[in-house]
Amino acid sequence: MKSSVRILVALSAMLAATSAFAENYPSKPVKIIIPFSAGGVTDIAGRLIAQRLSERLGQQFYIENLGGAGGNLGMAQVARAPADGYTVLLSSSSVTVNPSLYASMPFDPEKDLTPVTKAGGSPNSWLVNPDFPARTMKEMIELIRKEPGKYSVGSPGAGTTPSLSIEQLKHDLKLNFVTVPFAGGGPMTQSLLGGHVPIVCGAIGNSVALIKEGKIRALGLTDKKRLETLPDIPTLDEMGIKDQEGETMTGVFVPAGKPKEIVTLLQKEIAAVVKSPDIKARLLEVGVVPEGNTPEEFSAYLKADIAKWRKVIADAKIPKI
Repeated sequence: MKSSVRILVALSAMLAATSAFAENYPSKPVKIIIPFSAGGVTDIAGRLIAQRLSERLGQQFYIENLGGAGGNLGMAQVARAPADGYTVLLSSSSVTVNPSLYASMPFDPEKDLTPVTKAGGSPNSWLVNPDFPARTMKEMIELIRKEPGKYSVGSPGAGTTPSLSIEQLKHDLKLNFVTVPFAGGGPMTQSLLGGHVPIVCGAIGNSVALIKEGKIRALGLTDKKRLETLPDIPTLDEMGIKDQEGETMTGVFVPAGKPKEIVTLLQKEIAAVVKSPDIKARLLEVGVVPEGNTPEEFSAYLKADIAKWRKVIADAKIPKI
């Protein structure tokens, strides 16, 4: 009996301590690790969110870019960090792609990370040089079919969701073209502008300004809905090219074991940030559609996304890294 009482007292003390810790959070600066170099869409979105969280919560939320191994280096560091709320991961879809792409992973995304919220997503887009003769996706597909092996399609790099969207379309429609991986969206876009590759597929966020200026032409989005900022670009789905949805998400995670109260606080605050009119407008400018869903909704999204890309990688027979 006395033993049971001692256990109950100990549990009550632990719960009280956790609750007090959560109530005082954050009491010091919070590090947000972005597992890629600075300047990309994930980094831009992360800095907007971090600045506004700092203003709302009274402590600095600061960015640390830790690239390498397709994002695995930075993601693993968060997975191994103390579950105290002071190390946060803001990542792209690498967290759902890499488990199927890499022969071994330094951490288990489903066990070592707790999902907080999907801050937003940037649909992949099929883009062409303005001199390219096709003006629609179906025209592009017909050109590729008429001359198998003639055309090249650029991607921002092996293992990115745009590269997987390319492989998915290639597999599903039985197309024959050469895939050219670049070292990021910047070099890929420059090659498209220079006419070195006639077609690319990339996250729309890297190309919004160039599309508006008419320097490149967008044929279609891998999404169910058109973008508010680029309403003239049709989706592949509405053109009858089904089951090609794919995006580069911006997701927030914490190390597994973090108190639920802190996860709830972060989710509510980040959702409020991305839905605020000024931040929403700035995210849309770089092609990120704000979301801010619940941890439960985000968990369901992640499971579906992992399964989707696992199938694409298997169907396309993409070798593991």
